[in-house]
Amino acid sequence: MPAAAVAPGPKPTLLDSLIYRPGRDPLMFFTSLARQYGDVVQYRMAGERVFLITDPQYIKDILVTHNRNFTKSRGLERTKRILGNGLLTSEGAVHLRQRRLMQPAFHRDRIAGYGRTMVEHADRMRGGWRDGTALDIAREMNRLTLSIVGKTLFDADVESQAASVGEALTGVMESFWTTLLPFADLLERLPVPRLRRARMMRARLDAIIYRMIADRRASGRDHGDLLSMLLTAQDEDDGGVMTDQQVRDEAMTIFLAGHETTANALTWTWYLVSEHPEASQRLHQEVDRVLQGRLPSVEDIPRLPYVERVVTEAMRLYPPAWLIGRRAIAEYAFGPYLAPPRAILIMSPFIVHRDARYFRDPERFDPDRWTPERKASLPPFAYFPFGGGPRRCIGESFAWMELILIVATIAQRWDLRLVPGHPVAPQPLITLRAKHGMRMTVTART
Repeated sequence: MPAAAVAPGPKPTLLDSLIYRPGRDPLMFFTSLARQYGDVVQYRMAGERVFLITDPQYIKDILVTHNRNFTKSRGLERTKRILGNGLLTSEGAVHLRQRRLMQPAFHRDRIAGYGRTMVEHADRMRGGWRDGTALDIAREMNRLTLSIVGKTLFDADVESQAASVGEALTGVMESFWTTLLPFADLLERLPVPRLRRARMMRARLDAIIYRMIADRRASGRDHGDLLSMLLTAQDEDDGGVMTDQQVRDEAMTIFLAGHETTANALTWTWYLVSEHPEASQRLHQEVDRVLQGRLPSVEDIPRLPYVERVVTEAMRLYPPAWLIGRRAIAEYAFGPYLAPPRAILIMSPFIVHRDARYFRDPERFDPDRWTPERKASLPPFAYFPFGGGPRRCIGESFAWMELILIVATIAQRWDLRLVPGHPVAPQPLITLRAKHGMRMTVTART
């Protein structure tokens, strides 16, 4: 058997062995590595052996074909501090059991029933806007998606707590890169302002979730939603039920992941539509023609193909989950390369989605690249905003429906335009946020 090839990459330095290296601009750091060294790049980061992989076939092998060879990587190991041992962070038999338990809440028939709630909340939000007002659309979308996930999956009215949740989530998110440092456990014990604030914000989120759990346990009612499923679920082996801690971990995962990623996708969608008048015009024309002045419904989604293309293209350029990582359990061979045990393999939808081999003129916003024919011509995993394999996002169908219905509902009554001079930059934390929010002027459509 021939010796494994050594993957190209930057020459390691002493600094690389001590710190987590992406620096001030992780997107540029990883993109530069891929452009300079190719589809497989090897480098050192905080004492870890890391491979950046941007070949769709290798990505498919890691996420799907050989998924049992991997666990979650360092990033999600650290996110357990926020999410606990929930669906996103758990492994092996625990993850399979949890996913099986939660799958009914995301069944196609049940999701269709959520559509009306999504439209009702979007309609209520748009009804509160005033013509000519400048709004932070990132904040508005977070408030909207939080209220939707609260009502549909937890039958709770959390809209009044949106500002508190948003502030808490931001505090936790901003500590993400710090928690990846080699001595993060030691730093957690020190009065580091960013980490102290993150601890306070975690406690605030916990209080909200535990209050929802306590209220539901006290009522004893089965609401037929995800929270009721979690509270009444019994272990197949011993018949035991989930503790409040276990329910909290699952609820926190869905509560936060279920609104943060969708809100980011919506924010970037409105920004891109604002910057491309032709796309904006076509979007509004399709919505007007299909809806004829009434609110959209789930049945309208197949008749809104341009809305779907716009959202698809927005997630190509700004995928909410911009980085996916796996840790090799044992030695892993891919192509001519060999990853040692515990090596981290990183895959970035942000980088692959902007690869000119798969997307002509990749930096250009072009919803028409998502015609059925062009879609079919793409290799698998040239586009993967929801991950892939057995750990593919459980809420993918929920998110697609929510994105299309919200865009159609808001575009029906409003035209959104970026406030001149407002700075726009992506902020790569756990998700891909708009660093400075998204100040936009809302203009009523006649």
